[in-house]
Amino acid sequence: MGSWDSDPVVLTVAVTGADVFRENNPNIPYTTAEIAESSVEAGKAGATVVHLHVREDDGTPSGRPELFEDVIGRIRRDSDLLTMVSTGGSNEMTIDERTTGLEARPDISGVESGSMNFGEETFITPPPAGKGIVAKALDYGIALEVECFDVGHVVSAVRWIEQGILPGPLRINLVFGVPGGIDASPEALDAMLRPLPGDAFWTVTCIGRHHRRMIGLALLKGAPGIRTGLEDVAYISRGVHAPSNAALVEMAVDLAGTLGREVANSEQTRELLGLG
Repeated sequence: MGSWDSDPVVLTVAVTGADVFRENNPNIPYTTAEIAESSVEAGKAGATVVHLHVREDDGTPSGRPELFEDVIGRIRRDSDLLTMVSTGGSNEMTIDERTTGLEARPDISGVESGSMNFGEETFITPPPAGKGIVAKALDYGIALEVECFDVGHVVSAVRWIEQGILPGPLRINLVFGVPGGIDASPEALDAMLRPLPGDAFWTVTCIGRHHRRMIGLALLKGAPGIRTGLEDVAYISRGVHAPSNAALVEMAVDLAGTLGREVANSEQTRELLGLG
């Protein structure tokens, strides 16, 4: 590790999510073929990690393992993207339904380190369930990224490292702007960074209208990773729907370049994430 901003930044694309639909942006992919094609295009634009949810063909969030297997197979056939599955799923899913993506043997699995109010709902991840997801992923040889929506989630993730539940160094995604989670502001980023060990690989995600601003702030602070994609933001500029995940990736690549940061290629991404 050189100076605070010397490493290239790893760009993750979150292509579909489970809480946004075509009424939010008509370009959100639903089918496995659409999700895979959108992922591959985003990879060509500069993303090296794809964060995946799956849906039924009508857009209903799904936990069917065969859908994860299909989309990951398609992505691996046509790109060298690292695949990451969400174990967040949707609020209606059980913990078992949220972890079916592990059966597809992705490169990385997300895991929540706490529960939270999520808009008008409460998203529950009891600590034993989170630890169970960690254990299952490790048993499969899958790397982990902890998804954190507030400062307490970060503190819990660091405690997992200290207790040996999660192997270090910590990979962590800091999510801003979810109603019920931490707000999208410079002060919020400082608060989320405060508990992190020095060797943590942290990525910044921002939901909604402050998306570009928070990515820019993260880049200026030397963030190892940033995330964009239609899961996170519907608009590419004021009142203009993002036409594709690739267009959002191109925006992030341009922003990184403007702020003096290079975007990591696939080989650099594997090294920076410790996936060799």
